[in-house]
Amino acid sequence: MSTRNLLRTDPAAARQFSIFLVFLCTVLGAAAQILMKSGTQSSGHDSAMALLIAIFSNPKLFAGYALYGISTAILVVALKYGELSILYPVIALTYVWVTVLSVFIYNESMNPMKMLGLATVVAGVAMLGRATRR
Repeated sequence: MSTRNLLRTDPAAARQFSIFLVFLCTVLGAAAQILMKSGTQSSGHDSAMALLIAIFSNPKLFAGYALYGISTAILVVALKYGELSILYPVIALTYVWVTVLSVFIYNESMNPMKMLGLATVVAGVAMLGRATRR
């Protein structure tokens, strides 16, 4: 049986597959944002045209936008097999990955309010995950 047929006939497998794809989107989206920040720091652009040129001439900016495109394509596939009300909140994990990466890569500060916010996001996604199992 092909993967496509399995996903059509087994709702549990389709749900797991779609959640995995959305989780992958969060990782790709976070990597895209880090690449875009890195790319914008190395190039000065003060107009929309300069930014457009930078996207195609700066490898980090180009890679960031390319990852966003790939992430969006994967999200479309995930939405085909899963419930929007469950999948879309999982995308909030992107905030968690970006914040953690920003602390390690850019030495940004982490304060108790940021930690509380991230814990709230993770707890909310976990609650949704438990709700889907019932």
